[in-house]
Amino acid sequence: MSTVENQTAHEAGELEAIMLVGGQGTRLRPLTIGVPKPLLPTAGVPFLAHQLARAAQAGVTRIIMATAYRAEMFAEVFGDGTGFGLEIVYVHETEPLGTGGGIRNAAASLRSGPDEPVVVLNGDILSGHDLSAQLDLHRKTDAAVTLHLVEVPDPARFGCVPTDFDGRVTAFLEKTPNPVTNQINAGCYVFTRRYIDAMPAGQVLSVERNTFPDLIAAGETIMGFVESAYWLDVGTPEAYVRGSCDLVLGELSSPAVPGATGSSLLLPGASADPSATLCGGTVLGSGSSVGAGAMVDGSVIFDGVRIGAGAQVTASVIGSGAKVGDGAILDGVVIGTGADIAGGNELRHGLRVWPGVTLPGTAVRFSTDA
Repeated sequence: MSTVENQTAHEAGELEAIMLVGGQGTRLRPLTIGVPKPLLPTAGVPFLAHQLARAAQAGVTRIIMATAYRAEMFAEVFGDGTGFGLEIVYVHETEPLGTGGGIRNAAASLRSGPDEPVVVLNGDILSGHDLSAQLDLHRKTDAAVTLHLVEVPDPARFGCVPTDFDGRVTAFLEKTPNPVTNQINAGCYVFTRRYIDAMPAGQVLSVERNTFPDLIAAGETIMGFVESAYWLDVGTPEAYVRGSCDLVLGELSSPAVPGATGSSLLLPGASADPSATLCGGTVLGSGSSVGAGAMVDGSVIFDGVRIGAGAQVTASVIGSGAKVGDGAILDGVVIGTGADIAGGNELRHGLRVWPGVTLPGTAVRFSTDA
């Protein structure tokens, strides 16, 4: 694109973002066998809808979606982005290129000038942080990159990101039993465009292991934007359920939630017996039903599910078209599409039931598979 065209895009107030959505979500199987993780129903809409809506609120106008696994499904769900007040462009990776390689591959579709900010969003993060303030810090400090950082109670489980007194990132450290800070990478970056273009094209590249440490070593300014707002990496079934429930409960605000926040959310065509209890931020999908005396607490119920009388479902995910028999107990489990859990079963401790599987009655199942 010519300099004049780039300038026109800037004058029009266009703010672009790259959204990384290429992962296969293996830790969420069997839910992700046929659906990419960013498209899983979360508080009544595809997970990514919450990120898109919040990005638009922060002033993003154009998004390059970097896809890989089941790439065609993203365009089928989100189209050209007009429903979010955005323009969405889709870029496909035929081979996984890593975080840095994915960003570099998507850059060919950017219209921003070399000195303009480009937001990079990780497609499996729920965050309530102030993106506008992160952008403001980036511009004021003339940084190469500005990273969103969060403080966590146990940084040993993550790589940590120390900063100096002025907020400048001094290192990008791998997991260690004795971390030097409780600040970790929260997965939202603001790049100055020219630093994306300087990445090697067509190569597997990690921004965490390659790009950021190399920029620090070269003396470039990488700023840390530390904020304590809601943040969650939705990479496991437990975190996925928590994120959906928090959105329904209003712990994190999202314009994409299709209804008022509260103890539960029933989508169109869903029904629950008057004697049933739905609580804890539960979502009941379209066409699903809950029988008399049943309790569904803090769970994500997909479309077309049947939960029998007296059943107890807690902190679980139940895939589309599955059946849960009378009196069954499900606690912290994942039930695949079309599975049939007969009455009398007790399923706990991270058990995952694959799509189409039938569990006969009176069985008791335990599992520690997380």
